[in-house]
Amino acid sequence: MTTQISDVGLTDEVPTPASAGSKLGSAFAMFRNGKSIVGLAILGFFVVIAIFAPQIAPYPATQINAQARLQPPSAEFWLGTTHLGEDVFSQLIWGTRGVMVVGILATIIAVSIAITVGVVAGYTTGWKSESLSALANVFLVIPGIPLIIVVASLFEDPPLWVIATVLGVTGWAWGARVLRAQTMSLRNRDFVQAAKANGEPLHRIIAVEMLPNLMGLIAASVVGTMTAAVISLTTLSFIGVIPVSNYNWGTILNWASSQGAFQQNQWWWYLPPGLCIAAIGVALSLLNFGIDEYVNPRLRSAGERARAMKKRGMDVNTTVTQVRSVPVPEESKRENTPSSDEKG
Repeated sequence: MTTQISDVGLTDEVPTPASAGSKLGSAFAMFRNGKSIVGLAILGFFVVIAIFAPQIAPYPATQINAQARLQPPSAEFWLGTTHLGEDVFSQLIWGTRGVMVVGILATIIAVSIAITVGVVAGYTTGWKSESLSALANVFLVIPGIPLIIVVASLFEDPPLWVIATVLGVTGWAWGARVLRAQTMSLRNRDFVQAAKANGEPLHRIIAVEMLPNLMGLIAASVVGTMTAAVISLTTLSFIGVIPVSNYNWGTILNWASSQGAFQQNQWWWYLPPGLCIAAIGVALSLLNFGIDEYVNPRLRSAGERARAMKKRGMDVNTTVTQVRSVPVPEESKRENTPSSDEKG
């Protein structure tokens, strides 16, 4: 007697593991909404200018033209000239490189330290966690600007990487505390416990299991750190802590202020760098709003609902629910109309 083995269920589709591309796409899904795209486009524009500054700038930043002092914008000098005849447009282009270098380098340093300290402190327990948490608390109260003033006084002309390092070393503590709190809530989840039961090493649990779930907080930390770095650099340059030889947008504002450009209404000297600082702030704010909309389920559902209403031609700002009338077929009207016998 032969036994036939039924192959029912053997043809069911077996879920295939997600590819590396799909994992990468889901990790960066927070940058797919309109706000994040606009913010990234503005940042990308300034990064391109910083990279190709020698090719874009028509003159060196310190080239003096004694015959063209305090000239308003013209075909030769697109943004006018300074009191020494320097081209403001060229200074703005070269200053973009300083702002981007310090902002990006300080962000990389600060976020790297924040991820390492915050995730390890949140995953481990005992004296390791408490020691890293105490270290973050110490750096949280260290004032960054006075430290930069002290460090800048040690150099006659401090290079940009020194300024970025000081900003990064003093700007990681807040992000580390946030990541530690979120990691503590993740370490008891089922998928983390399963990885520990399988004998996975610590670095793989953190890199594969936890970091993808922390991408929203990490991205928000990047935005906040870069914002603080750009504002700190331009502020320190404007007040004269950083030497004027390190050209950036704050340096241009420092020269304009010291030469009375604000009082004499020489707007072409101080308005362009101010607008550039504002544009960076707008770009980072849009990125922050886009990330927050992705991470926060309520904001994400509200955004999806608003976009769906716009596609249907409905006003998203109205507080009254719009009801659309549906025409009733004639047959349904006849069926629902009572007959003469029913009326009697």
